[in-house]
Amino acid sequence: MKITPADFQAVKGKLGDLNLRATEIVPLYTSKKHYKTKLKKQIHKMSDLQRLLYASNEHSLLIIFQAMDAAGKDGVIRHVMSGINPQGCQVHSFKHPSATELEHDFLWRSNQVLPERGKIGIFNRSYYEEVLIARVHPDILASQRIPDMHQPKENIWQERFQSIVDLEQHLHRSGTRVIKFFLHLSKEEQRQRLLARIDTADKNWKFSEADIKEREFWPQYMQAYQACLNATSSKEAPWYIIPADDKKNARLIIANIINTTLSSLDMCYPQISPEREQQLQQFRQKLLE
Repeated sequence: MKITPADFQAVKGKLGDLNLRATEIVPLYTSKKHYKTKLKKQIHKMSDLQRLLYASNEHSLLIIFQAMDAAGKDGVIRHVMSGINPQGCQVHSFKHPSATELEHDFLWRSNQVLPERGKIGIFNRSYYEEVLIARVHPDILASQRIPDMHQPKENIWQERFQSIVDLEQHLHRSGTRVIKFFLHLSKEEQRQRLLARIDTADKNWKFSEADIKEREFWPQYMQAYQACLNATSSKEAPWYIIPADDKKNARLIIANIINTTLSSLDMCYPQISPEREQQLQQFRQKLLE
């Protein structure tokens, strides 16, 4: 099966029922060895494109991962980005906002760590938490002390969606390409992975009581994700819904989409002037002597 990014892209306003979207598809590999070979090829290509991104120094890439607990975000980042030069890649995770962050607008803390030109930035969760977890748990929204809290909550979410879309369009115009991945996990697969965290000694540390509590809000989260993806997927900053029940499949799809995005940029290595070429030849001759 050939990977076509458009097959996984969410179209703004046309997402439909998220619960009907597949969380698993036909495997893109025939064996573990085949999977490793395909992923290695994608990683090598990504490494070459990352060097070109850095050398051309005109664009940056922001990759956003959102998902329910145990969907595999950490694994995707670890496996897919393993071949990237660490100096050209920055990973940021966003937890509960600090007291200082609560004194600013909801986009402030993520704006502080946007990738600079020539680099890849990865957000493990992001400003989208402010229209997801804050929507499921209204007490979080109340702690932010935003004005006009008396207005209908739906107005607040629509305003935040618009702020996010405006930001991402601004980033696009400024040279930052934004791609967003929602790792679409089934509730049953999450249950199995949480059980594995409990039963496997080297995974115990990853288990949290909060994981169980958040499962109780599964329907509310699916509604929040559906509204979010419908409102904020755009041509400039698309959402991709990745079937995540098969971790290997998810990694192959994501690697392909990242490479497709980087390949679409008008990038080239800097051209040197005839004077610089002559100077380099003089240096070369001195080294030879």
